[in-house]
Amino acid sequence: MTATRVLVLNSGSSSLKYQLLDMRDASRLALGLVERIGEQTSRLKHTCVGIGETREQNGPIADHDAALKAVAEELARDGIGLDSPDLLAIGHRVVHGGMFFTEPTVIDDGVITEIERLIPVAPLHNPANLTGIRTARALRPDLPQVAVFDTAFHTTMPESSARYAIDPRLADRYRVRRYGFHGTSHAYVSRETARLLGKDPAEVNVIVLHLGNGASASAVERGRCVDTSMGLTPLEGLVMGTRSGDLDPAVIFHLARVGGMSMDEIDTLLNKRSGLFGLCGDNDMREIRRRIDEGDQEAALAFDIYIHRLKKYIGAYYAVLGKVDAIVFTAGVGENAAPVRRAAIAGLEGLGAAVDPELNSVRGDEARLISPASARVAVAVVPTDEELEIATQTYALVGKSN
Repeated sequence: MTATRVLVLNSGSSSLKYQLLDMRDASRLALGLVERIGEQTSRLKHTCVGIGETREQNGPIADHDAALKAVAEELARDGIGLDSPDLLAIGHRVVHGGMFFTEPTVIDDGVITEIERLIPVAPLHNPANLTGIRTARALRPDLPQVAVFDTAFHTTMPESSARYAIDPRLADRYRVRRYGFHGTSHAYVSRETARLLGKDPAEVNVIVLHLGNGASASAVERGRCVDTSMGLTPLEGLVMGTRSGDLDPAVIFHLARVGGMSMDEIDTLLNKRSGLFGLCGDNDMREIRRRIDEGDQEAALAFDIYIHRLKKYIGAYYAVLGKVDAIVFTAGVGENAAPVRRAAIAGLEGLGAAVDPELNSVRGDEARLISPASARVAVAVVPTDEELEIATQTYALVGKSN
């Protein structure tokens, strides 16, 4: 029997998310999360979809090696362990692939070395991704392991989008350019939006708004990314949960010279204590909306700044694309916060986009249109599925030679 299962691993600094999928029909066999790795209060939550059972473990899990071994034990209890002959490959999310990795790649020692070289431009993400890769390779050295890069979808950006206006020789020496992130989500969602419209991805232009705690926008022209809001790092672009997004670079000089702040302090400020959290003390959109409903002016201003930046990017990507077939919302905020969708599209009727209040209020897990039938530009909600995208790309690569 040909192996058809793919295990997807998403390793964070203190967490490990995973899904096991059967790629014959893209069905989920199991999924789960190990969080607070390295602490006494670690937790593993595992769901076996086939039998509809969820189990939890609470207690210290020392490191990612122990975490993956615990996951393997849970899968084995369900008869779908890592030693199963049905397991074809393991797919890994890797945040930063630079310009070197433009597509999913089978991992070998050379690939690991290159991912390590990119750590300076992804210091929070690539080390954690590498930890997951090394642990999985040690457990199943005989199994193909595939890296799927968040940046890969954005490598189709033209140089006019990807370059910053600085000395190109200096930029090349230090790898300073706009890479973009959330690429697996933007790829999946733009393709699913085309399907929702009944068209081939090569026939449509889409503005994708990935709005979670991290947030990014992309302009996708006929299936290829031509611009995106994040840059060298995930800090650039939209207002996010704790990140500032776009900022005059001179603010950094000002805070250092006048405020006496160190580079590390400024880094922490802009990445972890800015955005919605910095503006109003909350980075949960549900809590912000609750406060607004109670008349909280600080929360209202934070929401207005968030929407203003979002609307600016929508308008900019209209100009970049020239013709837009759809604007699509995805990720936690994009999929669930109807007030965000309504406010972001309000006033764009002249550009052909509008939101139907009744359709916008519907909650669900299915891709759906929320624009009136008369709108020239479709507005949609498409739940993202990065794990399925990683599994699909892994299976397409490894399955060819299986």
